[in-house]
Amino acid sequence: MRITDLLDKRSIAFDKNPANKQETLDMAVDLMCASGKINDTEAYRKQVYLREEESTTGIGEGIAIPHGKGDCVSKPGLAAMVIKNGVDFDSLDGEPVTLLFLIAAPNTEDNVHLEVLSKLSMMLMDDTFTESLRKAKSVEEFLNIIDAAETEKDDADATKEKAAAQTDLAADKEKDNQKLILAVTACPTGIAHTYMAAESIEKAAKKKGYLVKVETRGSGGAKNVLTEEEIEAADGIIVAADTNVPMDRFDGKALIECQVSHGINKADELI
Repeated sequence: MRITDLLDKRSIAFDKNPANKQETLDMAVDLMCASGKINDTEAYRKQVYLREEESTTGIGEGIAIPHGKGDCVSKPGLAAMVIKNGVDFDSLDGEPVTLLFLIAAPNTEDNVHLEVLSKLSMMLMDDTFTESLRKAKSVEEFLNIIDAAETEKDDADATKEKAAAQTDLAADKEKDNQKLILAVTACPTGIAHTYMAAESIEKAAKKKGYLVKVETRGSGGAKNVLTEEEIEAADGIIVAADTNVPMDRFDGKALIECQVSHGINKADELI
């Protein structure tokens, strides 16, 4: 499954001009329903609003990723809006939102869509990618931009996984006398923010020349789990989470605990 498999052409809009956050969410929900993937519009709308009450999904840099999950969703899907004039969305950085992706996730054991959604979340951390989407002139161009970026990310991830399989972080730290930063990211729904925080922390650590590994605790379970050897060797650990994370394993280590949103927007400061 690819990201474009979740995006129905009827659920992409470039002509919306909402006056406020509520109107933005309602427009996005209507776009999602146009795809036929929602079996109870008001129940889905309620889930989107409930998630927003937990914490804003306006992550900053003009991007918002609201989401709703439940039996009201028949099939996983995405809706997208480019808001030319921007709209106040209570974003973490206070900036207006100009690019929004709404997620619909069903209550099913088949979580293949979660991997796709996490990939999109990480791709949205790339300014070049998001700016290209904002400038798209048609639905077809919008989808083509996403498809090309996803292929590029898949290739990069395959190379990264191959390298990781051959890497012993604890041994590399000792050999090269490098700093080793570990992190855990998690959010209540475990769909988007978990992976965006992971991507942001990883980039910030690598920019400093540090070794880094991030454990993600999303809807699909814990991935890239930190080992005892890695924890023992770590110079510092960041837990950016809005849910419970097993903490006993970090006893005695230099540790920062913060909201998952700080992992997205304050990664440099945390590192």
